Amino acid sequence: MNSRQRYSVDRASLEKDTRIQFFRGSGPGGQRRNRRETGVRLRHLPSGIAVEAEDTRSQAQNRELAFERLQERLKKLNRPRKRRIPTKPSRSAKEARLKAKKIQGAKKQRRQTPPSE
Repeated sequence: MNSRQRYSVDRASLEKDTRIQFFRGSGPGGQRRNRRETGVRLRHLPSGIAVEAEDTRSQAQNRELAFERLQERLKKLNRPRKRRIPTKPSRSAKEARLKAKKIQGAKKQRRQTPPSE
């Protein structure tokens, strides 16, 4: 099993584990938008992830959008990481690296002061 913690993404547990905060949305919309707190911010306490939604003028729609975004982020976190398979460098890659090292060494040799006679 992976050492990373897995988070449940069903709606009931999300509502239990999140702190919901409402705020005034910014941007165009005029008086209705500036007067009502329609923006929704969700903070998932176990993972520390925060998502916001202030797309519409409806607080209920923004709340649904925020929960969808939170579910997507947690699903992405729950996805197991692909194991890296170490590979050996190819012969041409080794040759290119050695060639670059020789060029660099030659540059450094040319920088040294000639011996005094």
